[in-house]
Amino acid sequence: MNLSVDLGAKVALVTGASSGIGRGVAIALAKAGCQVFINYPPSEGSEAASAVLADIQAGGGTATLAPADVSNEDDVSNMFSALMADAGRLDILVNNAGIARSAPVEDITLADWQAVMGVHVTGTFLCTRAALPIMYQQNSGRIINTASQLAYKGAPGFAHYTAAKGAILSFTRTVTLEIGDRDITANCVAPGATMTPILEDVPEDILDGIRQAIPRGKLAEVDDIVGSFIFLASDDAAHFRGQCLSPNGGDVFL
Repeated sequence: MNLSVDLGAKVALVTGASSGIGRGVAIALAKAGCQVFINYPPSEGSEAASAVLADIQAGGGTATLAPADVSNEDDVSNMFSALMADAGRLDILVNNAGIARSAPVEDITLADWQAVMGVHVTGTFLCTRAALPIMYQQNSGRIINTASQLAYKGAPGFAHYTAAKGAILSFTRTVTLEIGDRDITANCVAPGATMTPILEDVPEDILDGIRQAIPRGKLAEVDDIVGSFIFLASDDAAHFRGQCLSPNGGDVFL
């Protein structure tokens, strides 16, 4: 990620920041000068998140661990209380936490449906709901939600995941209308297929099929995605409202 942006003195919260795109975004925000709160689900343990913290500190940045299950209202409330007690403000919220499970619609259990919707949709709602009063008080802020190009094209076996990402797109647009003319933006990034832990268990022949369908002919690396988040977090993105940037190699034209 070579985009150079000065975000000095800003405070950022990145959910799902212990691996994948969230990890890359957290490190890039810290490199740009942010104090970064690294969210991760307590159920996974703190080892991966602590490694992100160590990477940020090794680069001279400032970060704090922020454990919380974003689908749990009390966890989110406690996380924001701790953040405000520590930093006193929130300038950038990246709603990135997500999980993926695969099954055809007739085999999706209600528990799996609710789990996917809980992390993606409820998590985005709860964190946005907690962040908006803070940003309204400041009359400044950036909300960036992680969607997916699959929200536009669908994907067999991932009805719960694609439905959740579509809901995030719609939610972002409505939040934008409610924010109005304040100096606060809400936008989405909809990455294409990206080499993150979510794809680790996908068979190579399926990955090859995905690659062949992408005009660029390759899966994205995290660094191919991060720049969209950093741009939307910057002052240069002030006129981007309710938009979706999709670094997807040409997989979907938006």
